[in-house]
Amino acid sequence: MCWSAQADLVAGGVVSGIGVLCLVRTHRAGRPERLPLAALPLVLGVHQLIEAAVWHGAEGGLPAGPAGWARTAWAVIALPLLPVLVPVGVWTATRDRARRRPLLGFVLLGLLVAVPLALAVATRPVTATAHGHTLGYAVGIPHAALLLTGYLVATVGPLLLSGDRLLRRLGLLTGAGAVLCALLWRLAFVSTWCSLAALASLLLLHWTARPPRDAAPAGDPAAF
Repeated sequence: MCWSAQADLVAGGVVSGIGVLCLVRTHRAGRPERLPLAALPLVLGVHQLIEAAVWHGAEGGLPAGPAGWARTAWAVIALPLLPVLVPVGVWTATRDRARRRPLLGFVLLGLLVAVPLALAVATRPVTATAHGHTLGYAVGIPHAALLLTGYLVATVGPLLLSGDRLLRRLGLLTGAGAVLCALLWRLAFVSTWCSLAALASLLLLHWTARPPRDAAPAGDPAAF
């Protein structure tokens, strides 16, 4: 997610701190329905801290056992967890019943995507190879293109359809940022996923600080 172990440690610590603050704010506000989505920054921060260990393993700085555990933990968060956590978090945080019904479809899609991804992580070795300022992961996922499409729809779609202005912005940021980060990563230029995680976490920090509002009507420009 970041371009080095040191960058992952720093970014992971900062994002984890934002995540703890998101959870504290949500708890103090007495809004348990917001907790799953408020936990997302902490999950992303821990993910980056885990990747720091993956970097050390790829560079020979960790024994094979701990390096393998770090790769598996990274894959569990990146693959089966996030496509479930994001739609569930948006669904539970949405108060408008008319919007909750279609959001449930994204929850089901996330589960459908997560099951084969979890099976792949559980039954196949997770490898990570350093290429300059990027890490290349391999799990051997079957039907990868189809699952990737479902993954993106399950994670970005509910944010865009949530009816909450900040969550819609988060969806736009996530969708556009994922394309840019993936392009830079595929070119083996530099991994910038940690920057996207930090921006997303700041938006969620703002979201947890704001009292819940009724969702704007569909098609209302104010919703964006």
